[in-house]
Amino acid sequence: MMIYEHFSVVGFCNTYVIGPENGGPAILIDPGHVDNELINIIEKKNYKLDTILLTHRHKAHTQGVGTLLKIYNPKVYAYAANVLDFKAIRIRGNEILKCGDIQIRTIHVPGHSVDSIVYKIGQALFTGDTLNASRISSTIGYMEQHILIDQIEKKLMSLPDNTLVYPGHGAPSMIGNEKLFNPDLSERTASKWVQSKHHS
Repeated sequence: MMIYEHFSVVGFCNTYVIGPENGGPAILIDPGHVDNELINIIEKKNYKLDTILLTHRHKAHTQGVGTLLKIYNPKVYAYAANVLDFKAIRIRGNEILKCGDIQIRTIHVPGHSVDSIVYKIGQALFTGDTLNASRISSTIGYMEQHILIDQIEKKLMSLPDNTLVYPGHGAPSMIGNEKLFNPDLSERTASKWVQSKHHS
């Protein structure tokens, strides 16, 4: 499995293309903006765009979908499918999706928005705005921030330390790094991790 990152100056958003090493059915995550560079990744790798995954409905992560639907015929998956301007398949957390031989697990992590979904593909997490390198995403209030931190701790920090984190903005990270160096996560997460290391 190969992962290609495309940076969009529209919304400063990361878009990811995931597919087999030698071409075939491919996945695209969060098409914030479609340009020649993104199309070239798909075409030059001999990919058939089969699946579009949306981490949440904010425009910086979805506004390229319409253009892609004019070029390709992919399935589009989103938690808030009913409020989007295009046809999408509604998903929930803890579902398993397939794209060719690639398996995708959905993880619902509300907080930044009620429809935020993280996708686990192999040892990689595609987190949208939920979790970035060394920080969590913004929320509209204290209660939402508390929910977000609680959900990240329960659903993401429990994953292996070598799990790769591919965020919607900024550089990639790893779960182990976030346990140690993310100041937005509670001290409880760090202390749990340190205690587990001492007892292992």
